[in-house]
Amino acid sequence: MKSCDLVIIGAGSVGLPLAWNCAAKGLKVIVLEKEASWGRGQNRAAIGGIRATHSDPAKIRICRESIAIVSSLKAEKGFDVEWRAGGYLYVAYDEEREAAFRKLLLIQKSVGLDIDWVNSDRVAALAPGIETRSLRGGTFSPGDGYASPLMTASCFHKLGMDKGVDFRFGESVGSIRLECGKIVSIKTNRDEYGAPLFVNAAGAEAADIAGLIGADLPVHPDCHEAGVTEPVERFMEPMIVDIRPDNESGNYYFYQANTGQVVFCITPRPQVWGMDKDNTSNFLPLCASRMLELYPRLRNLKVRRTWRGMYPMTPDGFPIVGYLREAENFLQAVGMCGQGFMLGPGLGKILSEAILGGSRPSKPEGSTEYGFVFEELQAYRKFDGMELLK
Repeated sequence: MKSCDLVIIGAGSVGLPLAWNCAAKGLKVIVLEKEASWGRGQNRAAIGGIRATHSDPAKIRICRESIAIVSSLKAEKGFDVEWRAGGYLYVAYDEEREAAFRKLLLIQKSVGLDIDWVNSDRVAALAPGIETRSLRGGTFSPGDGYASPLMTASCFHKLGMDKGVDFRFGESVGSIRLECGKIVSIKTNRDEYGAPLFVNAAGAEAADIAGLIGADLPVHPDCHEAGVTEPVERFMEPMIVDIRPDNESGNYYFYQANTGQVVFCITPRPQVWGMDKDNTSNFLPLCASRMLELYPRLRNLKVRRTWRGMYPMTPDGFPIVGYLREAENFLQAVGMCGQGFMLGPGLGKILSEAILGGSRPSKPEGSTEYGFVFEELQAYRKFDGMELLK
């Protein structure tokens, strides 16, 4: 049996930055990943947005850390991940949306988020050509932005390798051995691994991994599609988000990447549960029609490709971060609800500092300055309600 200080299951949006941060602090880390390389699960399907604009203080604070990390990778680590601080623009075309956004501003500003209400003229200046009829304005957070998920994942993998992380690709977890409420070892199709601490960062398969010790995690993946156009001369900066629903879809959002392509995604209604990664024929007509109603100048762009990925969803739209009753040394960092790319870097830093500080996220009081994360996102909350900006 191979031994180390920490075993992480999953080399994706959460597992990669967590492994790097822990190894940089001196821990011997092994990462188990069933795919042939890093970032091959939900990470490669991400569209690249990183925002601290949420309706929940815990997620705001985590993503502020993420932005600080990703935005500094080029200057501090020498990795160009195509970061661009274009901001996020949530548009309002009716009184209901405006009232909801203005109410959220109180929460968002209370935890230090740089965001404010902008009028319709300012929206039109930020997104030239946007439909202005009935436009009431929106919220704009200039510090948010976007980066390349593939390049960012590769950066974290390289940083982890440089600090001695042992990545074991092509290894599927088959069984977990428990003794007296603790995990003793994890067995894969190739080897067995022992450690004082284990982390579940398995994305869409997180519930299956937790199920190996008899735990029932409410994480269920649903299917989302995205697309990208040909590159064109820059004409807009922010990620534009429209949360108005219709009969076939919920919110949709799009932005122009640092390299000129327009990347776009839509939330289907009803949700499509499962792990089917095959493209559908209805995504592009549905998403394109909604985007063109909002932004007619997109009509001449050519779509290069579409793809499909998983959102590992929880009932309330918030991640699960904390230990399980079935195994006190099994930390869960799961249920990112399609936001693993933006949550992962900050969460990796926060969890590494909690782990090195001897913190027990199941007992956050006074343990670290990040106790709020474990208290609000622990696995045994009520799971009622739903985040507005999920």
